[in-house]
This record gives sequence, structure tokens and C-alpha cells, in this order.
Amino acid sequence: MGEARHLSLGLSDDQVLDMYRYMLLARKIDERMWLLNRAGKIPFVISCQGQEAIQVGAAFALDREKDWLCPYYRDMGMVLVFGQTARDLMLSAFAKAEDPNSGGRQMPGHFGDSRYRILSGSSPVTTQLPHAAGIGYAAKLEEKDLVVLTCCGEGSSNQGDFHEACNFAGVHNLPVIFMVQNNKYAISVPLKKQVAGGHVYKRAEGYGFPGVRVDGNDPLKVYEVVKQAVERARRGEGPTLIEAIAYRLVPHSSDDDDRSYRSREEVEEARKNDPLLLFKQYLTDCGILTEEKERELNERIAREVDDATEYAEAAPYPEPEDLYKHVYAE
Repeated sequence: MGEARHLSLGLSDDQVLDMYRYMLLARKIDERMWLLNRAGKIPFVISCQGQEAIQVGAAFALDREKDWLCPYYRDMGMVLVFGQTARDLMLSAFAKAEDPNSGGRQMPGHFGDSRYRILSGSSPVTTQLPHAAGIGYAAKLEEKDLVVLTCCGEGSSNQGDFHEACNFAGVHNLPVIFMVQNNKYAISVPLKKQVAGGHVYKRAEGYGFPGVRVDGNDPLKVYEVVKQAVERARRGEGPTLIEAIAYRLVPHSSDDDDRSYRSREEVEEARKNDPLLLFKQYLTDCGILTEEKERELNERIAREVDDATEYAEAAPYPEPEDLYKHVYAE
């Protein structure tokens, strides 16, 4: 019986419905951003579509009152669970003064929010991993009970920062979870041309901690492995490397044409495993998601996204003189 799966993980019916709500909200915000970009209203989109189950499943396994996130540019689902709103994300997309991530300075996807212990993201990929190790090291020195989750794509797991962060965290036995969201493509480069051996999780053995591979289309499976990693970290048993397998359902960004390196047939085949469709089916089979509940949920999210879009579009841009704020010593 499918019903027991979330219950056996200690999740209530309300919690898994909430998981689905966050996944759907991330998808709908993302879809709206693409429309705004194509209409010439926002300059850039870097998408979470196809990876929502990884992000939401992982975030639900953390303590949102004390744990830290060092996300990467696709982690919209994750930052929503930790407390950012549709308005926050739209303000960022429109580069408005109220954008909590950077006050309109950074490209979309550069999350950062001190209210929710979300480390500010940087443009060079994988730089968040050594930072996560640093937060974990500080927690160990200060004897604080916190866990750090940091993410990257499988392409950027080949950067030197990945090795340095994993090695340092392994040597010092830090409470850090390294999560690689393997969406099969590093921009246009397929997995077989970027990861020797094809498995990122196996690298963990060289750093002296466990590596786990998980189906990233299933938020419950992701929740389970992240929960285990969190418990290990809290017991002082050190880091875990998790490789979550998914598929990027849209181009790398709004500046990319994925038709040049992958077939439409491949993408359509992958859409059959869209995490939103699979989880919706699971919740329906369990009797948690009825047609009426789904209609209400979709209407509520549509209002939320409309409100966020209207609010952000009307919000003021930063003042030109603010350009020098936080750049030079004052």
C-alpha cells in the first residue's frame, strides 16, 4: 500500500501536501518568469523545472529554525521552504530595490537571505561549497547544533572547489551535506563527457565519508536520505555526499537553446517522469489530494504568483547612487 511510505518516514498527510504545494509554487513562479522574460520584462531566467522534488524533499529534512543553506542558482524550491516568498523571488527577477537577495544588484538565482540563514550566492559555480564547509567548521569550533546543506550541479562538481570543500569537511568531520543535483547536462555538455565513471556519489569514499545516490524525482526518497545525513551530522559523524538524479526539463537558462544539443524526443520522454506529475499521482493514490483540493491549491498559487508579479513590476528600482553601497568602505 502506497499510503504507508510517507507515514513510515514520520511525515503526516498535511506535511506531504505542503511538500507538493511548495513544488507546485516553485514550478508556477518559474513558468511565469519565462513568460515575463519572453515578453521583455525581465532579463534572465535560470530554471528549477524538473528539480523541485530534490529541493523541497531536502529542505523538509532540515530544521528551518537553525540549519543553514548554501544553495545554488536553481534552488528556488529550497529557498521557498526556508521562508522566501513568491514576492521576494519576483523582486529579484525584476531587479528591484526591495529584492532581499541583493537589492537588485545580482542576477536572478543568486539567493541570499540573512533572515533565513541562506548564504549569499556567487556567480562562479561551486564557490558555495567551501563556504558551507566554513560554516560547518565555525559551528564545530563554537559547539553549535546546526547542519549546513549545500548544493551544486553535476557539472560544477568537477571544479576544484568541490574537492577542497569535501576534503576539508572530511578531514575535520564537519556537519555538512553536499548535495549534487545531477540533471544530466552541464549547460550543453552531457554527463558522459563531464563525469568520469558517471557517478559523483562514489567520490565520497576518497574523502572518508558516505556517498549516496537517490532518485531525485521522488521527494520522499530525497527526504529520507537527507534526513539520515542530517542525523549523522547532528551525532557528530560528519559529512555526507548525496547525488540526486533528475532531468532539466527546460534549457539551461533563458539565453540557451537546448535544441542544439538534445532531441525533443529525449526531453518529452523525460517529461513522463516529471516529479510534479509523479508526486501528484502518489498523493491522489493515497487519497490526500482530491480534485477539489487540487483546484483550490492551483487557484491559490495562481493568485500568489499574480500578486507577486504585479507587486514586483510596480516596485521601485534601486536609486542610481546605491550602486556604490557595500562596494567601498564608508
